[in-house]
Amino acid sequence: MDLHLQDRVAVVFGGASGIGLACATELAREGCRIALCDVSSSGIEAAASLGHEFPVPVIALSVDVSRQDQVQSAVEQLEAELGPVEIMVHAAAVGSGKFGFPFTNLSPADWPRVLEINILGMVNVAHMIGPRMISRSRGAMTFVSSVAGQIGSQTDPPYSASKAANINFAQCLAKDLAPHGVRVNTVCPGMVQTPLNRAVWQAWNDQQPEESRRSYEDWANDKVRSVIPLKRWQKPEDIANLITFLSSDRASEMTGQTINVDGGFVMHW
Repeated sequence: MDLHLQDRVAVVFGGASGIGLACATELAREGCRIALCDVSSSGIEAAASLGHEFPVPVIALSVDVSRQDQVQSAVEQLEAELGPVEIMVHAAAVGSGKFGFPFTNLSPADWPRVLEINILGMVNVAHMIGPRMISRSRGAMTFVSSVAGQIGSQTDPPYSASKAANINFAQCLAKDLAPHGVRVNTVCPGMVQTPLNRAVWQAWNDQQPEESRRSYEDWANDKVRSVIPLKRWQKPEDIANLITFLSSDRASEMTGQTINVDGGFVMHW
């Protein structure tokens, strides 16, 4: 399907790896001009690889989304180099690094960094990108949340709470920006093999007695088979395919939506 995204400028926050990089790849495949924004220096290598694979401009910028000044500088630089942003994908997120069942395994001190990046990072990005899209009466924002934000996942309460906040704030944004022709949606991955998913296993495994510990592959595959109706992992590319569609005019009547790519994990009725 030709999504008519040729030469549009797309910025992906958290674009150096995982779901963010998969989104950048699919948008580049559609002909978008890409800005990878990530706190990791690996974004430079990822941008070079994308630029080699696809005939589109790709730049990498070092950004901590919890820092408003860094977000502002990055957006100003990428627009100077690539042009006005029409597509924004926000995939930057962290977990607490601890296994949170029960929640008393964590302390209040384990919460602030997760909330700063996962919630205030989203706020910083929205405040920087939103007015620019309003001024042009055009744009699409997609925020990567999680099924954990819908079901109160106990594995990492700070992460789960932050993902619920992503969904709610995206709906606020969608209502505010709709009169200006700007669309905002949220995509919720299920079980995806990313460094963040592996960190959840590691946090669980570290607190088990020696005889109860399991390899990541055994632990994760059993979980997939027990909670995912389709009984298979979701891949970063699965999430990226939907986000690329939502970024296009083919999805022109979709805003304020929360869409799961989770193999049937969460079903609402």
